Amino acid sequence: MNFKESHTLILNNVARFIDLTELEKQKYISLLAEVKVKKKAYLMQAGEIAQYEYFIAKGCLKVYTLDEDGAPHISMFAIEDYWTGDMASFMTKEPTRYFIKATEDSELLGISRANYDLLFLEIPKFERFYRKLYQRSLISYIRRSNHGISLDAVERYIAFKKKYPKIVNRITQKDLAAYIGITPEFMSKIISKVNRM
Repeated sequence: MNFKESHTLILNNVARFIDLTELEKQKYISLLAEVKVKKKAYLMQAGEIAQYEYFIAKGCLKVYTLDEDGAPHISMFAIEDYWTGDMASFMTKEPTRYFIKATEDSELLGISRANYDLLFLEIPKFERFYRKLYQRSLISYIRRSNHGISLDAVERYIAFKKKYPKIVNRITQKDLAAYIGITPEFMSKIISKVNRM
């Protein structure tokens, strides 16, 4: 994907919430950094301060933490037309707890904190866009937390497949298990069971 196509994709994403003039579109694009991340490379690691919020134009990334035993706990996967980063670290300038790692060669557009602040000054309607984006992110996080409490592993897998049909075939069974919160062996049994249903 060339970056002109990336720009079209992000502008279409923004257009779901706010209308921009041609001049505003050009200004917004001028504030974005173009980033390429190779498969298995890190976009961000725990202990760093998030410098950017990212829009995925191409590829797939996983966002995760490590527990005391070093086992990963994946909180989200991000593919084309998704946003990723650590909003808390980005806003507070405190170190992140998260790792963001590419599971495919990926192309992203990032906005730095300085350009984010400048964007709000120059095009105030972007405050509405990012508010809507963060609201959706918060709702998704709450629903995921509720699923973790109220659904068993089979139900969590079925819910994931239903909500993210474009992701399920692009990730490893091991990563899927780390997202669902079970062992890869148990994940294999669940997949077999669901496929027989």
